[in-house]
Amino acid sequence: MTHFLRLSIPVAAFLAAFLPKPALAYIGPGAGLGAIAVALALAAGIILLIVGFLWFPIKRMIKRARHTSSEDEQGSKSE
Repeated sequence: MTHFLRLSIPVAAFLAAFLPKPALAYIGPGAGLGAIAVALALAAGIILLIVGFLWFPIKRMIKRARHTSSEDEQGSKSE
């Protein structure tokens, strides 16, 4: 019997600590909308970060390509 008690107490403590329990709490509309706004702002920030890292190098390549093509056109006109 003592072996059973020695084993059951840690198992009961583990189950009591890690099994989900109902919170029985109310989250008002202000807190819920605030959490949604934070999640959307975080997602928008990550998307803008990715777009920024991709767009500016592409923009620089386009500008460089236009600049070299305009120099080629000017060089062929003067000949």
